[in-house]
Amino acid sequence: MTSNMKPTIHWLGAGLSSKPGIKLLAESEHPLIVWNRSLAKAKATLADIFDKTIIMQLDWDVLAMTINPGDVVVSMLPVTKHMQVATLCLDKQAHFVSSSYISADMAALHDQAKALNLCLINEVGLDPGIDHLFAHDLVDQYRNSAQFNPDNELYFRSYCGGFPKIVNDFKYKFSWSPLGMLKALKSPAKWISEGEIKTSQAPWEALRDYRVELGSGQETFQAYPNRDSPPFIEQYQLADDKVKEFVRGTLRLSGWSTAWQYLFDEIAQLSAQESEARFTEISQQLEQQYAYDDDEPDRVVLYVEFEAKQADEKIWQQSYLLDCTGNESGQAMARLVSTPVAFAVLSVLNNEINAGVSAAPKEPKQLQNWISRLTNLGESITKRNHLA
Repeated sequence: MTSNMKPTIHWLGAGLSSKPGIKLLAESEHPLIVWNRSLAKAKATLADIFDKTIIMQLDWDVLAMTINPGDVVVSMLPVTKHMQVATLCLDKQAHFVSSSYISADMAALHDQAKALNLCLINEVGLDPGIDHLFAHDLVDQYRNSAQFNPDNELYFRSYCGGFPKIVNDFKYKFSWSPLGMLKALKSPAKWISEGEIKTSQAPWEALRDYRVELGSGQETFQAYPNRDSPPFIEQYQLADDKVKEFVRGTLRLSGWSTAWQYLFDEIAQLSAQESEARFTEISQQLEQQYAYDDDEPDRVVLYVEFEAKQADEKIWQQSYLLDCTGNESGQAMARLVSTPVAFAVLSVLNNEINAGVSAAPKEPKQLQNWISRLTNLGESITKRNHLA
């Protein structure tokens, strides 16, 4: 690659959650190639920006020959493909971006990437992604407040959910295959409550009502912890011995558990051997019954709150609320997953990301820049000081 050539952006996967990010990058000064398993689907999805991008069928050999040192490769493929893409990037001395969680295998690439001065950035979608931006800012605001004291007890809650704007009897609709969500219903979770580690084997074991302060008043959702929350205490740079509550979880519309009870009952009885085939069958049924109609608006709510107490008295509390709906720019979920991915690509190209494996930015200036850009693009974000 000659010195006057700009690095190319390679975006792998043109599914439903990709288009807003692709459109944003198509306006940049960098060449953009979108690679997709189905060429026809990608061309149909990106018809309105066809003149601003190159669309290629995803062929791994052709991709490998096309990537040059300094390029950026975005993996919006299934999570099982990320390591294949990341190792290809290391081999070709290209940068890597994904919206998915940092796996142990991905984390193990840190030293190699750093030695090659390459960025392997992950967790830059909605959740994980935008939630990290909010969390880092709240922690930073608290640390710099007059109320900060290393002996204060800390309480952190971060919940995110996507659902139809026009509520249906099922209290949910699917933007993509329901299979992943069904499997998540069999996933254990770990969080901290009352200063102790708590666990659940399924969402319905830890379901609770959760009130969120909206601009128009309060709304009560159902909420449950997801995955493994405690490791993020270190990522958010909190003193774990002072954390009395720490949970990262999922929001669902009120009444969701009642509408889904028949699924919970069946899933709870399935053996590991039965699960795969039955999940596939249920997934197909749900996709037929509860897929979004064309141009039907969805809704995404992300609520992150952080509070500090001293002798059981609440002395500091701030929160971020993101409450967005589908519009002419696309579904809210698609915008909020892929737009931060595009921000990450541009940050890498602008040399704003440190080499190695990393997640969403935590430096105050950079994360505020990302939040401001989301707001400027029309996303509804509200920050609130509850004790002001």
